Amino acid sequence: MKVLMLSKACYVATYRRKLEELAALPHVQLTLIVPPYWRMGKGKALLEPGYDKGYEMNVENPPLNGNHHLHFYPNLPRHLERLKPDLVHIDEEPYDFVAFHALRACRRAGAKTLFFTWQNIERRFPPPFGWFESYVLRHVDGAIAGNRDAADILKRKGFHKPLSIIPQFGVETEIYRPGQRETEGLFRIGYVGRLVEEKGILVLLRAAAGLKGNWELHLVGDGPLKPQIERLAGRLGISGKTHIKGSIPSTEIPDYLGQLDALVLPSLTRTGWKEQFGRVLIEAMACQVPIIGSDSGEIPNVINDAGLICHEGNVEDLRTQLSRLMEDESLRRELARRGRERVEKLYTQKRIAEKTYEAYKAILNIAQLD
Repeated sequence: MKVLMLSKACYVATYRRKLEELAALPHVQLTLIVPPYWRMGKGKALLEPGYDKGYEMNVENPPLNGNHHLHFYPNLPRHLERLKPDLVHIDEEPYDFVAFHALRACRRAGAKTLFFTWQNIERRFPPPFGWFESYVLRHVDGAIAGNRDAADILKRKGFHKPLSIIPQFGVETEIYRPGQRETEGLFRIGYVGRLVEEKGILVLLRAAAGLKGNWELHLVGDGPLKPQIERLAGRLGISGKTHIKGSIPSTEIPDYLGQLDALVLPSLTRTGWKEQFGRVLIEAMACQVPIIGSDSGEIPNVINDAGLICHEGNVEDLRTQLSRLMEDESLRRELARRGRERVEKLYTQKRIAEKTYEAYKAILNIAQLD
């Protein structure tokens, strides 16, 4: 099985651990095309070293680097001619030009194709993106959706080809593992992510402000909401308990999570957005940190019975769930155990690779590979 993957997301080294696991599966010959960096505003997220064993990696800078919707790989036909893949995994949304361009090249080369989608809100895209999506849905051979809503949307759009529900990437449980809490008697509440309104951080501040006992709130991330967070913390009288660390390298996230007593993802559904997965949830679960999530988007499906769910935007409900964790050590231990078990069962890079492998076989109509 010769597989060629196009993925801008794989500039992140730990994401490529999934590729190592894929390449280790029977009869898989894997090649990756990835940019040397991904442009983000005025800066660049550089291709990170590491996790490059067992597969071929080709670094190619796409025109319009940094534009999710319009970038593409002009040298793809050359790669197709050289590699002659059985399947091309287009790790991009079907309405983006990169998917349209790649699919046309793959059809000419006779390679089967699949795309990946997180899009969990049904919408009508303006030209030319609606045209791209229509073409891709008609001519692609299969798809992977990162959440249930995205899969349902594809079905409502008339997509009846092989379709799997698999997160884009998992976590490496040797890296994300239980840590040692250092401060006894202090309940440390954490959040990791963008500091934007739809992530529900202001709801979290208001919920925490009414908590009794000895607690601190630690926010990791950057974004335009930071000044408003600082002002609200001041008005609520919790500035001394609220700590905003800013963004930290991904390599430091496991140690940060290991110091928490609870991780909260209080996302809010908005007209054009709802939580597509919430990767930090499975990272915290792997570290045996009890989690609380809102009922926005995919969060309840990710958590299942391995954490607590609150109604999005409901300050009192979130405060109640936080209080439950603060007051019940046995509940914290039980949720920590369930979280780690759920990750090991469903969300390791190895498990995600295995599920992706099964999706490949379904598209290629291969029942078994010895």
